[in-house]
Amino acid sequence: MLPVSILLVVGCLIAPLHGVPPIWSQPEQVHVSYPGVHGSMVVTWTTFNETESVVEYNEWGGKLFTLVAKGNATTFVDGGSEKRRLFIHRVTLSGLKPGSAYVYHCGSEAGWSDIFYFTALNESLEWSPRFALFGDMGNENPQSLARLQKETQVGMYDVILHIGDFAYDMDEDNARIGDEFMRQVESIAAYVPYMTCPGNHEYRYNFSNYKNRFSMPGDTEGLWYSWDIGPAHIISFSTEVYFYPEFGKDLISKQYEWLKKDLEEASNPSKRQTRPWIITMGHRPMYCSNADKDDCTMFESIVRRSLEDLFYLYGVDLELWAHEHTYERLWPVYKYKVYNGSAEEPYVNPRAPVHIITGSAGCREKHDGFIPKPRDWSALRSTDYGYTRMQVLNSTHLYLEQVSDDQNGKVIDTMWLVKDRHATAAWV
Repeated sequence: MLPVSILLVVGCLIAPLHGVPPIWSQPEQVHVSYPGVHGSMVVTWTTFNETESVVEYNEWGGKLFTLVAKGNATTFVDGGSEKRRLFIHRVTLSGLKPGSAYVYHCGSEAGWSDIFYFTALNESLEWSPRFALFGDMGNENPQSLARLQKETQVGMYDVILHIGDFAYDMDEDNARIGDEFMRQVESIAAYVPYMTCPGNHEYRYNFSNYKNRFSMPGDTEGLWYSWDIGPAHIISFSTEVYFYPEFGKDLISKQYEWLKKDLEEASNPSKRQTRPWIITMGHRPMYCSNADKDDCTMFESIVRRSLEDLFYLYGVDLELWAHEHTYERLWPVYKYKVYNGSAEEPYVNPRAPVHIITGSAGCREKHDGFIPKPRDWSALRSTDYGYTRMQVLNSTHLYLEQVSDDQNGKVIDTMWLVKDRHATAAWV
C-alpha cells in the first residue's frame, strides 16, 4: 500500500482533473489578415465559450493597449458527429498608419491572448512587398513550418500566401485537427497577414471549416476575392468549384463572371499604369508534369480549359498554384506552347503568363512523383520539401526563389520576371 503522503498527493492531482471544468474562454488560434481596406487589419481568433471580442493595441514603442477595438463572434458548428461549437471572433482595426508596427493582444476580460505584433501594410505604389507562398501544409510532417516561423518573426515577410490545403484535414476528429493546425500557424499568422484560398482538402461540409476559420476580403466567404498591394493586384479564386458541383453548379458561373469583371477593372489602362502586375493564386494547377493522374496531368485539364483564355486575354503576369506536393517552374506558356521572351532571357518580356507550382510545404501525404521526361513547357522540377519567396520590386521587376527545407534552407531556384510592358500588349 502507498504511504499516506503519496496518496494525498495523488488525490490532489486527480481531484482537479475531475472537479474543475476547463477554461473555454481563453483566446487561441490568433491570426491577422488584410481586409482590402486601406489602413485596416482584421484579427481573428477562436474560443469555445461565448465571450466579448476585443483587441487592445498601440503602436510599437507606445504604452501598451491604449487603443481598443471591438468586434463580434460568430458561432461555427462543425459538421462532424459531435457538432462541436466554436466561437470565431473578428475585430477590424482601422485608421492604422501605413508601415507602422503595432503591438496587440486579443480576447476579453474572461481571458487574453499572448502579445503579438504586426506591421500595417504600406500603401505606397513604390513599395516592394515580400511574400512567402506555399500550399499543402498539414499538422503531421509540416516540414517547412519551423523555418517559416523564424523567418516571419524576424521580419522577412510582409504577407503569407497559403494556396490551399490546410491541416490534412481541418474537419478531422470533429474539427480538432483544424484547431491544432490553427494553433500551429499562429506562430506566423499572428504576425503578418495570412491570405488564403480553398483547396480540395477543405471540401467537407461544403468547405465550412475554411469559410468559418479565415477572414478574407469581400463577401464570398473567402472563396474568391482580390486586393492591391504595392505595384500588384492579387486575385485569389477557387479551383474547387469545378470539382464539387454538389455544393452549387452556379458557383462556376458566379466566380467566372466575378473574375472577368475584376480582371477588366484591374486591366483598365489607368489602373494598370499604376499597379501593373496581376498575380493569381488558385489551388489546382493548369499544367504540371507529375505522375499522379491529377487534373493538371490531363491534356484537357478542367482548370486550364475553364480559365486559361480568360487569364491570357487580360494579361495575367504570374499564376501561383499548389496541390502537387512538388515545386515546378514553367516557361511562359499558353495552350501548351512556350512563349519565352528570348532564348537567352526567357523571362524578360515573355509573351505568355508564367506558372509556379509550390505545394511542397509538407504534409502526411509526403511527396508526389514526376513523369521521367519533363514536358517542353517545364523549366525546373524539385521534390524537396520547401516553399517559395517572392518580392515585387517595382513596376518592371519581380523576383522569385525556391527554398529547400531538405537542404537546410538552401535556395535551389531563382527567377527574375522582367516586363517593360504588361496587359495583352506584352504578348505581341
